[in-house]
Amino acid sequence: MSEEQDTLELAQRLAREAGALLRERYETSFEVRTKSSSIDLVTEVDHACEALIVEALGRERPGDAILAEEGGGHDRADAEWRWIVDPLDGTVNFAHGYPRFCVSIGVEHRGERSVGVVYDPLLDEEYSALRGGGARLNGRALRVSARERLDDALLATGFAYDVRRSTRDNIDHFATMLKRARALRRDGSAALDLCYVAAGRLDGYWELRLHPWDVAAGLLIVREAGGHTSDLAGGPAPRSGEAVVASNGRIHAEMIQTLAAS
Repeated sequence: MSEEQDTLELAQRLAREAGALLRERYETSFEVRTKSSSIDLVTEVDHACEALIVEALGRERPGDAILAEEGGGHDRADAEWRWIVDPLDGTVNFAHGYPRFCVSIGVEHRGERSVGVVYDPLLDEEYSALRGGGARLNGRALRVSARERLDDALLATGFAYDVRRSTRDNIDHFATMLKRARALRRDGSAALDLCYVAAGRLDGYWELRLHPWDVAAGLLIVREAGGHTSDLAGGPAPRSGEAVVASNGRIHAEMIQTLAAS
């Protein structure tokens, strides 16, 4: 078994273990605090899930770097393998009892996205991808949609936590796309939105001001499902997640043109 396959299986196991904790704590009492703004939340469950993943990696992969959203990892530039962990993507949803959240684990090998796992614990849906090995949902091969026109597309997007004060707020893009696409969704989990593009449930997705842990797994899953990912200008999708567009590939050029026009 290759090291990448071993890494995928470990990521799958850890995502499911953290997901079981999310499922157990969902709609119970827990501490909620704010971070960068009043709409940027973190719960004790975020920290508990991150600790579960980071501690396991420390035991099983002590030489690997870990970039984790809540700061529990140990990132290192010299590591061959780098784990990028969002222990709870969709924290605001989780805190409000809105059933759309997940665990996201992406792994880079020598700077290349190599493994991606996103687990939705309420639906028991595990999205996974191995570089060059395709994307899967609970073991079933995934493929992006075949829609050819933006007019017929179902899209998703989101808004950054500084939307109340930033002028780069995605609202102009949202208004323009609302007039072009068949419908838009804004559901509060970038990782799941990307997986829904990979599964053909969405035809496209874009968002600004994301972070590496939001997209590390999802971008690989889209690509391995036959989709296309980029920045807003059509160039390579940034590892930082600063601005990403993902689609079935067929409507990608139209999405880029429409975003540029807005």
